[in-house]
Amino acid sequence: MENKVRLIVMLTKNDETVPDAIEVFKDCKNLPVECWGFKDIGLPIDKMKQLVEEMKASQKKTFLEVVRYSEEEGLESAKLAVECGFDYLVGTIFYPSILDYLGDKATKYFPFCGNIYSHPSILGGSVEEIINHAKEILSQGADGVDLLAYRYTGNALELMDNFFKEIKKPVIVAGSINSWKRVEEVLQFNPWGFTIGGAFFDKKFLPEGNFKDQVDAVFERINKL
Repeated sequence: MENKVRLIVMLTKNDETVPDAIEVFKDCKNLPVECWGFKDIGLPIDKMKQLVEEMKASQKKTFLEVVRYSEEEGLESAKLAVECGFDYLVGTIFYPSILDYLGDKATKYFPFCGNIYSHPSILGGSVEEIINHAKEILSQGADGVDLLAYRYTGNALELMDNFFKEIKKPVIVAGSINSWKRVEEVLQFNPWGFTIGGAFFDKKFLPEGNFKDQVDAVFERINKL
């Protein structure tokens, strides 16, 4: 899957990890989807560690998604990601101190770009400001950026069209990818990866299918590119 867009399956709904995330993953672990993640909210740390171990035992890449905005919370989240053994920390507002902490660790860092606020997250600012912020983050050494395209206060397609012309480092498109139309829109920009969480639990792709069926259907669509 080296040249394919990565589907990152998030075991989350309403900005929290679902309580039965371990059982959901075990039911899906034999799917060919490589990238799996969840939030820092919803499970106690021992269960988070167990879930990461389950994922790694199945040869999966692991993603901790964090919607926290202060430097202190971001550092706490980075330390949690390292403690649990995540491969990627996705989210947080970018702070050099978080990057410094992760500098000699195995966990890669994809912070939000642009002006992020509220819960659920909203992306504000002009397209130019968002692009410039992403360039600044990447120039300081972040491994990639997290773009909340469908949480943007402006036009999501216009944002992605301009963003991907300018940003050539890895980009994860996250948030509210909850229809086949949006999946198709994202795929035309060929990002490094994109996340889907709640839409799988809400059966947005196959109304009659279970969670596993939803994941499999979206993954198959990617591999038809």
